[in-house]
Amino acid sequence: MSVNNFFLADRFAVAGASADPAKYGYKVLRWYKSHELPVTPINPKEGLRILDLDAVTSLEKLDDPQHTAVSVITPPKITLPLIDTAEKLGVPSLWLQPGTFDEAVVARIKKSPINIIAQGRCILVEGSEALAIAKLHGGKKL
Repeated sequence: MSVNNFFLADRFAVAGASADPAKYGYKVLRWYKSHELPVTPINPKEGLRILDLDAVTSLEKLDDPQHTAVSVITPPKITLPLIDTAEKLGVPSLWLQPGTFDEAVVARIKKSPINIIAQGRCILVEGSEALAIAKLHGGKKL
């Protein structure tokens, strides 16, 4: 699906955000902050703050899920129901980081109306260039 369309969202979130700097949930959240994008960490622990941001415990707790694109850094058994929840909430885009999907998740992706980026693509590798391209196109869907 379209990486450009992912970056058209007004807000972003990281499902599986972590306070541990060695984990990808921390690194991806830090990537958003370093690009000065409005981002919310999602972690099931109540009252968690990561990189000076207040975490929410689930997609349902996002302020505006219909305008929030979500990077997913969760095991496949968590990713699968997360896709269902994202659809119900009207989340426009999901970026499934490497390791977040298995055969069941891939089968589910094929049935989803959501813009879902997967297949081993990593925001830490492709994100900066994709964000720059999205900005060049002035926020228009490609």
